[in-house]
Amino acid sequence: MGPRHRHDPLKNLVGFCVGDVNYAVPIACVKEVSNPLDVVALPHAPPGICGVSDYRGHVVPLVDLRLRFNLERQATTRRTKWVILELEGRLLALIVDRVSEVFGTGGAEVRPSPFLGGGEDVRGIAGVTSFNGELVFVLDTGKLRELTDAVALPHALPHALPHAVPSSGGRGGLVAAKLST
Repeated sequence: MGPRHRHDPLKNLVGFCVGDVNYAVPIACVKEVSNPLDVVALPHAPPGICGVSDYRGHVVPLVDLRLRFNLERQATTRRTKWVILELEGRLLALIVDRVSEVFGTGGAEVRPSPFLGGGEDVRGIAGVTSFNGELVFVLDTGKLRELTDAVALPHALPHALPHAVPSSGGRGGLVAAKLST
């Protein structure tokens, strides 16, 4: 897939909120913002991965940023969105409380994230910028991709769902077959 044409190249970030904190990812990685779909929980998934979903014929790992950042779970609302990212040819979805807007840094560089002790890898913050007078933490998409590697490896799905069979629902997904005892 080639570079996307944007109307305003200065708007290079997609903003969203998780709890009371503003985050963003580079717009070049964003495939779509979607309403939530059905979720299939994965046993033994890494922390922050709440499951997978059939998104347009692709099995997409779901990163619940509330879980990732140790926030209390909330029920899905009409404002809850999935930010579908395409990273190195693979899709993943970020579950966010709400999407704010597409914006730019106004030509300023994204500043390094402050050192707050251990947990830099867990947070996965690439840097900090400001928008409308508020701090916005830009997520490190490489860390997000690494997080989903465990469920994307060829051996991971058969191990996690040993009795997965093709779906007959016409959407090209997988359905876990019932274990016979």
